[in-house]
Amino acid sequence: MRFTTTLSLAAAATAVYADGENYLGFNSGATKADRSAKFKDDFLAEFKTAQGLKGAPGDFNAVRLYTNIQAYSETDPIQAFEAAIETKTKILLGIWTSGTDNIDKELTALQNAVKQYGTELTDLVIGISIGSEDLYRDSATGIENKSGVGASPDAIIGFIKDFKDSVKDTGLSDVPIGHVDTWDAWTNTTNKAVIDAVDWLGIDEYPYYETGKGNSIDNAGQLFGRAYDASIAAAGGKPVWVTETGWPTTGPDWDQAVPSTENAKKYWQDIGCKKLFGKTPTFWYNLRDSNPDNEMKFAVSKDLTTEPLFDLSCDGITADEPSSSASGTASATSKPTGSSTGSATATSTGTTASDSSLSDSSSSVTISSSLTSPSATSGTNAQTTGGSSPSSTGSADSGSGDSASSEEASSADSSSAAYPSVEASASTQLVSFAAYAGLALAAAGFTLL
Repeated sequence: MRFTTTLSLAAAATAVYADGENYLGFNSGATKADRSAKFKDDFLAEFKTAQGLKGAPGDFNAVRLYTNIQAYSETDPIQAFEAAIETKTKILLGIWTSGTDNIDKELTALQNAVKQYGTELTDLVIGISIGSEDLYRDSATGIENKSGVGASPDAIIGFIKDFKDSVKDTGLSDVPIGHVDTWDAWTNTTNKAVIDAVDWLGIDEYPYYETGKGNSIDNAGQLFGRAYDASIAAAGGKPVWVTETGWPTTGPDWDQAVPSTENAKKYWQDIGCKKLFGKTPTFWYNLRDSNPDNEMKFAVSKDLTTEPLFDLSCDGITADEPSSSASGTASATSKPTGSSTGSATATSTGTTASDSSLSDSSSSVTISSSLTSPSATSGTNAQTTGGSSPSSTGSADSGSGDSASSEEASSADSSSAAYPSVEASASTQLVSFAAYAGLALAAAGFTLL
């Protein structure tokens, strides 16, 4: 099926909600690098560091969470809520939806939190993501790449209804609802019903992992812009939030991509300063590293000090203008496929595009996202106890890296929800970062009581 959408890229890329803020923040999982649980003091340290980063180009006073459930519990509210209240940190809530037929425990934890904290909590919530990269994992590409159990469009829509029913008489009834996925999940028309059901779309995009497409740091802006614009075109005028992006400071080379502090700084400037900060809600990956299985390290701070690893300022850097014609519109044509290539074609027209703009709008751009991870392990899905969400076992911070071995995975309850081994991501990142929520404690064999 072929569809054509004409929209204002400038308006779509910068659209925000009633309070008019384009939030800046980081991602935060429920466990630390040693696979132990984070508690209130751990979240306090993160939020205070984020707000105090020297040279930051704005206030990093927002956080994206992957779950509502405190690690080592089944329905206790995550202690990040209390830390956010004390530091006045805005919250993008998350509910895990892959590999489960219900989100009851997530909703119970959230209801408990609303009862406990009231408007002190609900006034900080800027949105909620129902699921993360589930559509990719449920696609032909995700299945072929053994990326783990996902969720269908109908399942995501059902979970959105469950959330609305759960909060209809609370301070969260008007919270903007979104879903986070890969760019080629959004351009696949089989997922259009999810776009219709949400208020905003979240995109996870890492040019570092785009093997075979010239993924050097000098070309990262082009690769990011093309994927981002394809998502904007598919969104039909709805806001597109950037929920994960970043460049590692250490780790192995990945095709032409080289991890280094200098390259992480250039990526921050070329993507963050030029394209995102102040234009759309952005959650960078990441403030600190919390996944011990990840060879690539993305943290912008060492040991949560406010002295960053590289200069975070955007001084002297000219922000890109959104690619568009003089009238502020662009035409985008996407030809999604359900095949294992996961390819899409995006074409935009404009008169003011440059190499550093949001997209390469001077030509027709073909983006292919097939990728096989050479570092995949046994391909066995890691499984966790607790059933409905990774946080039921204590979700691990998202991140890429080798998955738990089949022996480690087998220590968990085989009747519970499955989470992906490391294979590949249709967004051209090596691993679905959010999919690692829960993997660390599952590998350690924790059982919830």
